Amino acid sequence: MTRVVAYTSLCSLQRWGRPIGDVNSINRDGSRPVPVLLLHTDDGRTGVGLAPHEGIERVFPVVEGEDPRAVPALYDRMLARVFKTGHGGAVFSAIGAVDMALWDLKAQLAGEPLWRLLGGRTPFVPGYASALDYGLDDAALVALHECYLTHGFSAAKLKGGADPQADLHRLQLLQRVYARSGQPVKLMLDINEALSPKDALRHVAQIEQALPLHWVEEPVRRWDAPGHALVRAGVRANVASGENLSGLEQYQPLLAAGALDVVQTSMITGITHFLRLAAAAQLHGLPVSLVSYRGHLVAHAATAVPNHTLLEVKELDERPLGIDYDQRVADGGLHLGETPGLGVRVDRAAIEAHMRASAA
Repeated sequence: MTRVVAYTSLCSLQRWGRPIGDVNSINRDGSRPVPVLLLHTDDGRTGVGLAPHEGIERVFPVVEGEDPRAVPALYDRMLARVFKTGHGGAVFSAIGAVDMALWDLKAQLAGEPLWRLLGGRTPFVPGYASALDYGLDDAALVALHECYLTHGFSAAKLKGGADPQADLHRLQLLQRVYARSGQPVKLMLDINEALSPKDALRHVAQIEQALPLHWVEEPVRRWDAPGHALVRAGVRANVASGENLSGLEQYQPLLAAGALDVVQTSMITGITHFLRLAAAAQLHGLPVSLVSYRGHLVAHAATAVPNHTLLEVKELDERPLGIDYDQRVADGGLHLGETPGLGVRVDRAAIEAHMRASAA
């Protein structure tokens, strides 16, 4: 029987080649670290999780020596391990990284891509373009989204939240770009928790006088259930939120308040969390939407739930240093491949050389 025996923590690098960011901060350098977790088994297999995993030493002991096929049970053991001190923030991301690597191993052992093992019928996940584009001028914004257009997208999300007239202007630029797709255009505005409920209402109302929004994302602080509900009641757009929550219990106040139209979660929280959240959202008659992270690994699970709507797609053909995936962006979404597991290939030597050079 296969057993998990060790882990390796690596850190790759994603180079965007342009400024990236949102209303809260802009990274002018255009590069970000990509934490890589490798889970090793006693029969020489390696599972991969792509997510920050600070605190991995707290949860690995309950996985060590275990059969990786028991993923949901091991997930619950990790949650129980950190229950007293809390599983929020970085610890929840560490649990998500381990969870991804366990599912990768489980599907490898089954000899199938994870999307098929989970019961997905097709390996295609519809998506929307999302460019972390707050720091771009108009010309760069248009040029970048024209690249997404060539990959078949007709839906896109803009980073905004500071100035409603500036947001409207930039949304209108995107409207003109994506109108060339010949498909109905869906535009989203991501405010990244920057506004109070009343300011968010005023902000979105000014935009909606001239242009319809498919959804407004994180209009207020992530935990503000009454604030989300107030915004939802006062705008025509759908309200989407949840990517920065950790654990199902943090969604409960938002769902109970009827505060969301679209339930979001970040890929760094893992596959088991996504599957459970999708079921909870379905119980409330709501769609769920995955927020992107390097490699779109949790997209495998999106093929197997009935209520996933659109997948956030940031990278087109870009790859982090030393990492490749069996997937491609085309037709306005993500096509997953046939490689058993998650389809991630890691060049450990290349990443370790980068880590040594960065530390020198």
